[in-house]
Amino acid sequence: MDNATVGKHPCPECGGDLQWNAAKQALACPYCGTVVPLDQATVAAGDGSAAVVEHDLLEALKRMQAPADGPPPHAAAQADASGSQDPDLAGAHAAVEQLARSPGGGPRVAVSWSVQTDGKRVQGSRQGSSVLDLLQSMADTPQAQRGYGGQRREVQCRSCHAISVFVDGKVADRCEFCGSPSIIDHQSLGDAITPQSVLPFKISDGQVRDAIRRWYGTRWFAPNRLKSAALTDTLKGVYLPYWTFDAHVSATWTAEAGHHYYVTESYTENGNRKTRQVLRVRWEHASGSLQHFFNDELVPGTVGVHAALLQKIGTFPTTTDLKPYSPEFVRGWLVERYQVDLRQAAQRSEASMQEQTRSLCSAEVPGDTQRNLQVQATYRGRTFKHILVPVWLVSYTYGSRSFQVLANGYTGQIAGERPYSWVKIFFAAMAVLLLVLVILNSMRADH
Repeated sequence: MDNATVGKHPCPECGGDLQWNAAKQALACPYCGTVVPLDQATVAAGDGSAAVVEHDLLEALKRMQAPADGPPPHAAAQADASGSQDPDLAGAHAAVEQLARSPGGGPRVAVSWSVQTDGKRVQGSRQGSSVLDLLQSMADTPQAQRGYGGQRREVQCRSCHAISVFVDGKVADRCEFCGSPSIIDHQSLGDAITPQSVLPFKISDGQVRDAIRRWYGTRWFAPNRLKSAALTDTLKGVYLPYWTFDAHVSATWTAEAGHHYYVTESYTENGNRKTRQVLRVRWEHASGSLQHFFNDELVPGTVGVHAALLQKIGTFPTTTDLKPYSPEFVRGWLVERYQVDLRQAAQRSEASMQEQTRSLCSAEVPGDTQRNLQVQATYRGRTFKHILVPVWLVSYTYGSRSFQVLANGYTGQIAGERPYSWVKIFFAAMAVLLLVLVILNSMRADH
């Protein structure tokens, strides 16, 4: 399937490619302004008309497992901790992928192997320990399930390591996430796995600009130059990659439930007999079971946006408002390519589910307190999907530091980072101190 022509919705007036318009909540032509409601757009294969699909997690992870006769090969050239790939080794990695897809399995079944291209060499063996899981998962993913459905170019920031995908749009000369001018073309192992669904932008850029200006206005201890340094002109709409996970959990638990009661205790104070109520705990064995369904547990696949800010802009209504993926939603917008692969995301999701399951079981324990809680949980029906969610991003540099302001592209909730003016803080502290002195002097005068 040709990714450049998948899911195109031509404008009925001029033939241009329609794009999602957040203000109009419809497809709009960027050339002639024609607006077409999404439900009236021409239906075509792969255009987002299908239902949102959940994929079996265990089956997907099995495809990423090593063959029976040994673990997968491991490249001597390892990506750094952020998950980004050394661009100088892109050609070699591409050759490894091609070899992995070749009949017989290529380096997957070889005891040792070596690939050289463009003057770079990648070597591996069954005993290695540093190949990206993405290598094998990409080899198992059909070409029809890759890409974003349009002409795209990827660039990677050398400062924050974020990979930006521009679909049928102009490529920026600075990193959209940290503002660094140090960006390079990114040659990936192959097209990213196509998102199964997308949460389209609902808040327009005009609404966000007004909200961010109000947010700036409430930052009392921010430098006066902040408003000019953090211009809303740098506002960008970004689709961030997320993984969602579903699972049914069946858990049994045991614990010691503590029940409070009070006893009267006598004591002597300054020669006088007194009584007081003393808290005691009666411990009893307790046990029970729990059934729970985790629906769309979210795991971010982004490295470009600061994690603390993501937690502050609220949740995304993925259980109710997701749309089947269509290229029109991302055409002309910035898309970040995921750098947290499925296996990593599944591990994080499982850890989160285990923690939540323990909390749910703890809430079932009777009494006033508890101890020695033991939980045994099994998970079934585990599914996942790759989605895109919308955020508005302002990135700016003040002094030598980079800051971000985020807005939820669906709810409008804002969270941001800002520098502090120590001059303002100093004078505010002096004003408080002066006020305290005035009050004390007034009290002395009254006496």
